[in-house]
Amino acid sequence: MKIINRIFHYVVMSASIVLCLLLLYQTSSRHFLNFCICNCGMDSEGSQWFSQRYNSSARVLLNRQNHAVDFNTFWWWRSLQNESNAANYTKVVEVLFDHFPDKRHHLDHSPSRCRSCAVVGNSGNMLGSQYGALIDSNDFIMRMNEGPTVGYERDVGHKTTHRIIYPESAVDLEDQTHLVLLPFKILDLQWLISIFTTKHIDQTYMHVRPSIKADKSKVMILHPAFIKYVFESWSQNVGNYPSTGFISIILALHICDEVSVFGFGSTHDRVWHHYFDDFGLGSNDGPHAGDFERSVIAELHQRRIITMYKGW
Repeated sequence: MKIINRIFHYVVMSASIVLCLLLLYQTSSRHFLNFCICNCGMDSEGSQWFSQRYNSSARVLLNRQNHAVDFNTFWWWRSLQNESNAANYTKVVEVLFDHFPDKRHHLDHSPSRCRSCAVVGNSGNMLGSQYGALIDSNDFIMRMNEGPTVGYERDVGHKTTHRIIYPESAVDLEDQTHLVLLPFKILDLQWLISIFTTKHIDQTYMHVRPSIKADKSKVMILHPAFIKYVFESWSQNVGNYPSTGFISIILALHICDEVSVFGFGSTHDRVWHHYFDDFGLGSNDGPHAGDFERSVIAELHQRRIITMYKGW
């Protein structure tokens, strides 16, 4: 009887391995390679929808070697905030990586890696959610703009490994937190240099902080080509450019193996506001295609590519 049980166990384990190998064979996306290690329950029928959008070769983070952009990408990026009298992009990048790490961050894919990531938005639906411990259990916790943790730990957690910001949304960071710059213009790159050196840039299209508390050894910069890739492949050219939250989710798909998303959308009673203020927000405010982005996020959840926590 023991021999039969062992044979049965061996057959089941072998079948599981074959199933994972078949998933790998059927798609060229590295995402399925890592997700099979983390969670073989992903909806394999969604692979075509996903592979039509996901580009494993996308340049995610800027470095000295990959900084060059083609004409169309450069001028699309430059048009996002109608920057005039801009500095030379190539010269700014040359100076940029004299100050910050010039390396490929977090792109260490391997079949044995299973990196869990929480992308934490700023929706009021986080209040009363008690998601804090669940969020903090992840390897990476990515937050956006000024979303605070102090005073909200029970609902949003207290750890932050990465904070995605731009000059107009900059806040002080804790020592263990990576500053992830989302640049919408060349001046944003110059501002990043300035906050650690001369501290002379305090104005973009509005007043910005001339310095912030952050660890320069943990600075990461999203590639302009990545923003355009998110817009074209994931936003399907809807709206003017993707929101910070939407870009953050696609970033997580590229550097993580399991992605959980918190704090997106309205509260249960259809109110749109941040969990840290009472200022009412429109559901489709500004230059972003809010409804379309929400539909894509819902589709990612439905296909079990991400796990969406809707809050309260």
